[in-house]
Formats: sequence, structure tokens, C-alpha cells
Amino acid sequence: MGSNYMTDPVVFLIDTLFSLYILAVMLRFLLQWTQADFYNPVSQFLVKVTHPPLRVMRRFIPAFGRIDSSSLVLALLLQMLANFAILAVKDLSVGFVALALLSFADLLKIILDIFVYAIFAAAILSWFAPGNYSGASSILYSLTEPLLNVCRRVIPDLGGIDLSPLAALVLLQLAKMMVLPPLHQLIAILG
Repeated sequence: MGSNYMTDPVVFLIDTLFSLYILAVMLRFLLQWTQADFYNPVSQFLVKVTHPPLRVMRRFIPAFGRIDSSSLVLALLLQMLANFAILAVKDLSVGFVALALLSFADLLKIILDIFVYAIFAAAILSWFAPGNYSGASSILYSLTEPLLNVCRRVIPDLGGIDLSPLAALVLLQLAKMMVLPPLHQLIAILG
């Protein structure tokens, strides 16, 4: 048994637990930003799970318009704590700026992934249950429609075939390819 025998499971647990909570915080931020229905059961779950720390943080961190800055700060702090813990378990260290940039890049990847998976899920739901209302479909619609509407303005109508999800997925993948690698290179230089 190598030195990673206990390290890998601990890293897995830290990453999984933090990632699930950070995902909940980021989903709450995005649903609030897109003005989703907060009486939806999925939204209510996210509110109940994330409310305790956000209630405290909102006393000190104001919102800027529709941007809930306390959710973003909480997500960044949690991601920094997760990355710090993982690096400590692996017996590695980086400077504060590199840790902050790594955490920012991780959050940006999470946001892009949320949109990618939401577009996929909304497209699949539209094939199997078109027009049916459910809590999940309402959330997916609220989350994806702002991005899809931008794509619909650019792509001409093709006689009933909506290519906006495909265009949005291509744009999201391009964003991943063009934004994340320079951030990782900067982190490598600083780290």
C-alpha cells in the first residue's frame, strides 16, 4: 500500500462534501439571479440548506442589484477552505493569491458546468415530457432561458427546430477552453 492509501479517500470526502454544499450555494445564487420561482420545492430545499450562513453574511455583505454578493463570497470562501484542506492533506502549499485564483477558477467551472448540465436536462425533459410542469422543469427553464434567449436572437428560425441549446453548449465549452486554461497557467506561475 502506497502513501496515497489514506490520502485519496480523505481528499475524496473533503472534495465531495464541500462540492455538494458549494453547488447548493451556487444554484441558489443563479436561481436568485435569474429570478426563479422560490416557492418551488427545489428552490425551497436550496434556501433551507444555505440560509444559516447566508443570514449571518448578509448583515455585513450587501447585495448589488440582483447579484447576491454574500452567496458569491460564501462560495468562494468554502472553495478556498476546500482547496486548502485538500492541499494540506496532500502535504502541498500555495500562497493566498494562488489559492484565491484556484478557488475562483473552480467556481467558474462549477457555474459553466451547471449551465451545461441544465441545458442537457432541459432538452431531455422537452423530448420526453413536453409541456408538463414539474418543480425540476420549472427550475431548469428559469436557469436556462436567459442564455437560450440570447442564442435565439442570433440564430435564425429554422422552421420549428430550436438550435439554441446546441449554440449555448458550444459557447459554454468555448468559454471553458478560453478562460480556464489561462487562469490555471497564472495559478501555476503564482503557486
